[in-house]
Amino acid sequence: MAETELERAEKRYAQAKARLQALKNREATRQRKLDTRRKVILGGALMDLAERDSSAAAMLDRLIRNLSREQDRKAFAEWDAPAPTDEDAS
Repeated sequence: MAETELERAEKRYAQAKARLQALKNREATRQRKLDTRRKVILGGALMDLAERDSSAAAMLDRLIRNLSREQDRKAFAEWDAPAPTDEDAS
């Protein structure tokens, strides 16, 4: 049985829709990875700063103590926060 023009058009439409969704999914994945990378970089920068600056160390301690999710707090349970080597190095 031969495909009608309408059936071919519907098939092309479904394929285009699937390609569009795949592109959207790839972009969302790329954005999530970039967001995670930014968070890791900022976290590392804050930890490095906390080693040099007592106010940053206090802020880091406050942030950890105020984490709302139990599983997040557990990640820091055995972690020793960095102690500033210099009281207020800028």
